[in-house]
Amino acid sequence: MTSTGASVRLSLSALRAHRRRFVGTLTAVLLGVAFLTGTLVMGDTLRASFDTMFGNAASGTDAVVRSTNVVTVSGDSEGTRQPVSTALVQPIAKLPQVAAVAPDIQGAGQLIGSDGKPIGGQGPPTLAGNWIDDPKLNPYRIAEGRAPAAPGEVVVNRGTADKGGLKIGDTTVLRTPDPVHVTVVGLATFGGEDGMAQVTYTGMTLADAEKHLTPKPGQASSIQVRAGPGTSQRELVDALRPVLPPNTEAITGQASAAENQDKISGAFLSLFTTLLLVFSGIVLLVATFSIHNTFAIVVAQRTRENALLRALGASRRQILGSTLVEATVVGVIASAAGLAGGIGIAAGLQALFPAVGFPFPAGSLVISGVSMLLPLGVGAVVCVGSALVPAVHAGRTAPLAALRETAVDDSAASRTRAVTGLGLLLAAVAVVLAGALVNPSVWLSAVGAVLALTAFVVLGPVASTYAVRLLGAPLGRLRGATGHLARRNALRSPKRTASTATALMIGVAVVSLFTVFGASLKATMNQTVDRSFAGDVAISAPAFGAGGSGLSTQLAPAVGRLPDVDTAVGLGKGVAEVNGSGRALTVTDPAALARVFDLGKVDGTMKSLGTSGIAVSDTEAGKRGLHTGSTARLTFTDGKEQTFTVRAVFGQSELAGDYVITRQAWAPHRAQDSDSLIAVSFKAGVSTADGKAAVAKTAAAYGNPDVQTRGEYAQSSAGGIDMMLTLVYALLALAVLIALLGIANTLTLAIHERTRELGLLRAVGQTRRQLRAMVRWESVLVAAFGTAGGLLLGGALGWVLVKASEGAGDTAFAFALPPLRLLLIALVGVTAGALAGWRPARRAARLDVLRAIATD
Repeated sequence: MTSTGASVRLSLSALRAHRRRFVGTLTAVLLGVAFLTGTLVMGDTLRASFDTMFGNAASGTDAVVRSTNVVTVSGDSEGTRQPVSTALVQPIAKLPQVAAVAPDIQGAGQLIGSDGKPIGGQGPPTLAGNWIDDPKLNPYRIAEGRAPAAPGEVVVNRGTADKGGLKIGDTTVLRTPDPVHVTVVGLATFGGEDGMAQVTYTGMTLADAEKHLTPKPGQASSIQVRAGPGTSQRELVDALRPVLPPNTEAITGQASAAENQDKISGAFLSLFTTLLLVFSGIVLLVATFSIHNTFAIVVAQRTRENALLRALGASRRQILGSTLVEATVVGVIASAAGLAGGIGIAAGLQALFPAVGFPFPAGSLVISGVSMLLPLGVGAVVCVGSALVPAVHAGRTAPLAALRETAVDDSAASRTRAVTGLGLLLAAVAVVLAGALVNPSVWLSAVGAVLALTAFVVLGPVASTYAVRLLGAPLGRLRGATGHLARRNALRSPKRTASTATALMIGVAVVSLFTVFGASLKATMNQTVDRSFAGDVAISAPAFGAGGSGLSTQLAPAVGRLPDVDTAVGLGKGVAEVNGSGRALTVTDPAALARVFDLGKVDGTMKSLGTSGIAVSDTEAGKRGLHTGSTARLTFTDGKEQTFTVRAVFGQSELAGDYVITRQAWAPHRAQDSDSLIAVSFKAGVSTADGKAAVAKTAAAYGNPDVQTRGEYAQSSAGGIDMMLTLVYALLALAVLIALLGIANTLTLAIHERTRELGLLRAVGQTRRQLRAMVRWESVLVAAFGTAGGLLLGGALGWVLVKASEGAGDTAFAFALPPLRLLLIALVGVTAGALAGWRPARRAARLDVLRAIATD
C-alpha cells in the first residue's frame, strides 16, 4: 500500500473511532460556511430579482432625454441634475422614429398615513411625480382604481398604501414639503411588485406635479421617449440628437434602467453584502481558533498513539498526512452541510424580509457556482489551515514518546513568545498612534489594529497565566477546594487556555469596538448640539439616507410670527460648484442664523450677504484660500454662474455647514425647496413647555413634523446609531456562539484526557456536584479571560477609530466609554462561559469512577 493510502486509511479509522471529538470543529465550520453561503446566495438572488424588476419596468422606454449639467458633492455620488424644458416634447413628438413621448417630473413627496405618521423616510427615497398615461413609458401599472385626472388626485404604490393603512377614496397629506391635501384614487405596482423595494411613490397629475415639485412650470426631470416600429434604441437616440439644445443629451432606455437600478439597488446591495461578508470573515476567523485548538488537543492526546505508529515504521510524512486528511474530511463534510444550511438561511430571509417591512422581490433563489464553490473551498481551507501547525507537531512525534504514561498538554509560554509578542505590541502601539494622532488615517489605524490583534494572540499564553491567577483568586475563598482546582486546571496549559479564550476575545473585541464607537458618535452629536445650537426647540423631519421630504419653507416664518417666539430660522440645502468643486450650500437667513446658532468667532458680518455675498466656515476658507473680501465663482445646476463676495468667515460649522447664502441668492437657481431643520428661540419668560406646545400646534398644519427640545433633537439625530448597533450585535452573535462552542469542545476534550485524574478525585471524596462546579468554573475563568481581553482590545481600538475619524474629517469627535453597555457585555461573556461548561460538566460527573481510574 502507498504512503498516501496508508495515511488516508489511518485518518478515516481515527475519525470513526473518535468522531465525537470533532463535533465542535464540524459545527464551527458548518456555521461559518452557512453564514458565508447565505450571504452570497441572498446577494445573487436580490441582484437578479432587481435586474428582472427594473428590466420589466423599463421595457417600454427606449430613450431618455435629460440635462448634462450635474453638480456632485461629497457623499452624493449621483449628484443634482438640472431639469429640462418640457417645450422639447413637441419637436421630439414630430420625429418619425418616435411613437410616444412624455415629460417625467420627479421630486420628494412623503405621504402621511392613516395614523397621522409619515410613511417611509428611513433610508430609501420617498418619491412623487407626474402620472404618465402611456402604459409603456410608465414603469407603474394601475392595480386598483384609476389614474389621477383632477387636482389633488393621486395614485400610490400598493406597498406604501398597505404600510400607511390607506385605501382608495382616503384623503391624506402629501409633504412636498409644503403640505398638499390629496385623495387616493388608484393603487399601482412596479414591475409586478407592490413597490420598488421600500421606495414610496405618489403619482399626481402633470399640473399638480409642476405646481408642487418644480420651481416653475415647464420643467421636468427628464423626457421619456418610446420608439416607433422598427427603430432600435440606438437609432432613436441618434435621431433625437439634432433636435436637442446644448447641455442636453439622450441615452438609451437600457442605459437609464441600469443607472436607476444601480441608484436604487446597486449601492445598497454592495454595502449590504460587503457588511455581511466582513462579518462572515470575523465568524470564520473565530472558527479558525476553535478548530486549531481542537486539533492541537487531539494531537497532544494522541502522542502515545502516534509514537507507536512511528515505532512500527510510520514516517513523519504519513503522520502529518494522516492529521491533514482528518482535517480535510471534517472540513469538506462540514462545508457541504454548511452549503445546505446557507441555502436555508437565504430562503428564510427571503420569507422573513417582507414580514419586517422589506419587500424581498419575488422569485426563486439564485444559486450560482461561485456561491457554492467559494464557501466550500473556504471551509476546507480554514479547517486544513487551522490544523496545519498541530499536524506538523504530530509528524515530529518521537517513537520514545510511546513510553509516556500521560498525554496531558501542559505546555507553557516560552520566552521567545513573550519577546515576540511584546515587539508586535510595541509596533502596534506605534502604528495606531501614528494613525490616530500623528497622521490621522483610518487605513493606517486598521493596520495597527491587525498588528494589535496579532500581538494579543501571541501574548495570550503569557497573559493567561497572570490573568487567570488574578481572575481566579476569589474562587479559593468562595468555592474552597473546588475553586482552587478550577483555577489550577485553567492554569495547567496557558497555551490551550489562551487559544480557547482568543476566539471569544475576537468576538467581544468587535462588539466592544462598535459599542464604544457608537457611544462616541452619540456623544459627538450631543456635543455638537450643545456647542452650536443656542435655540430652545428644533423642528425636524428625521430621515436616514435619501428618504423624507424635508420641511416647508413656509413653516419658519409662520413659527416666527408666534407671540412666544423670538427667532425662528430654517436651514435649507442647495448645491453648487464653488471655484470648480461641488459643495453643499446652507440656504437661510444669515442674520437670524447668528442669533440661534453659536458660529464662534465671525470675521466680517452675517447681516449683509444679500444676493451676492457668501459666508464661509474658517476650516473651508483655509482650504480654499478664501478670506473676507475675496471672491468665489459659483456654478449652479441650472448652468448659470455668479461671482460671490466672501463677506463673513465663521468659526464653527457642524450644523451651519461650510457655505451660507441667503434665500434671495438661492431663489433663481432653486429646485424643490425645503428646510432640513428649523431652530427656534423663545422670548424671555416663555417656558420651554409652553413654547414647544405653541410651536407644535402651528407645525401640525405643515405635515406634523417633530418639535423637540435640544436634548431630544440630539437624541433623535443619533437614533440610527442604535439601529446600527442592534444589527452588529445580531450579526456577531454567531461569532460569539462559535467561540462558546470552542470552549465547550475544549473542556470536553480536556475531560477525556483527565479521565483518570477525575476518577481519582471522585475516589478520594469529591462529589458529583463538586466535580460539575469545578468544570463550570474552569469554563467561566476561560470565558472571563477572553471577555476581559476583548473589552480591553475593543475599547482601545474604539478610541483609535474615533481619533482617526476625527483627524480624517472636519468633525470634532468626542470619545465616550459606555460603562453600562460594556458591563453588560462582560456579564454576557461570563454567563455564556458558564453555559458553555454546562454539558462538559454533566458528562464529567457521569464518569464511572472505577473505569476512570483504570483508564490508560
